[in-house]
Amino acid sequence: MLAADLAKFYGTSWVPEYAREYLEQKGPVYVEEDILKIARGQLERESEAAAKASQFLFCDTEFIVTKIWSEFKYHRCHPWITRQVEHHAYDLYLLCDIDLPWQSDPLREHPGLRKELFKLFYDELSSRGFPFFVIDGLNHDRLNNAVRNITDYFKIK
Repeated sequence: MLAADLAKFYGTSWVPEYAREYLEQKGPVYVEEDILKIARGQLERESEAAAKASQFLFCDTEFIVTKIWSEFKYHRCHPWITRQVEHHAYDLYLLCDIDLPWQSDPLREHPGLRKELFKLFYDELSSRGFPFFVIDGLNHDRLNNAVRNITDYFKIK
């Protein structure tokens, strides 16, 4: 929801999480090969949306998420995804905190491992030196915190 809200706030485009679309069509059971298909589908959606974007393009997910999920679930990651993490960096990453209550749905996994997964994302961003902010807050506070960090980072007046 944050990516959609930010796109609306800034009057630009956003890219939903392709994994959700893929798994809603395929079904919630997936195999390791599906991770690569999801990553490639996400990149395709980003390329299409970038052509329409104005000041920013907000992406609900990206290659670090795909990499970590693959490593977490299958203990390895396809080299194409790893290369994308290295060569397809974004201007700024917003890492959503886990302060929102867990909402169950058929595509979500591991509600008891939120802290562990959050730490994996945090450590990956930190170790690579990618610019990021942790975004917390409930309701409109989350959007306001994201906008404040984006405004400060890009020095928007």
